[in-house]
Amino acid sequence: MDMGEEGARSILDRTLISIVDDDELFRESMRKLVMLLGYTVESFPSAADFLASRLLPETACLVADVHMPGMTGVELHARLIKLGHAIPTILVTAYPDEAVRDRALKDGVVCYLSKPVDDGELEGYLRTALKRGTPNKKIHDPTSAVGRMN
Repeated sequence: MDMGEEGARSILDRTLISIVDDDELFRESMRKLVMLLGYTVESFPSAADFLASRLLPETACLVADVHMPGMTGVELHARLIKLGHAIPTILVTAYPDEAVRDRALKDGVVCYLSKPVDDGELEGYLRTALKRGTPNKKIHDPTSAVGRMN
């Protein structure tokens, strides 16, 4: 590996992807896949657990299930925006719904994927999410595009 590849790998190793899904088997398989792609990964069984985590501010990208008890992935994304966290979000679901998909995309999620998730497709969307600017930058400017969404 040359220095450029080494530097790129080191950046990936420190990039935190958080996974929120109430299905333990899916959450664990997604965690392993994202780790194999070279990222640091933490997983949470609920939106509430993620919101209470000390890792929320460090999360560069969020992968969340759409249908979860308590708070859905769509609601989690909206809550993060309201709290001022611009975390690029990828939503996944076993029950695709076009109306939910359209609303989520309009609200700024990176993508809406159906389970089972294609590994290559996920990898591409993770890269897209991480290129969207400074991930999880706390938003203080009420005139920013995200600030106006509140």
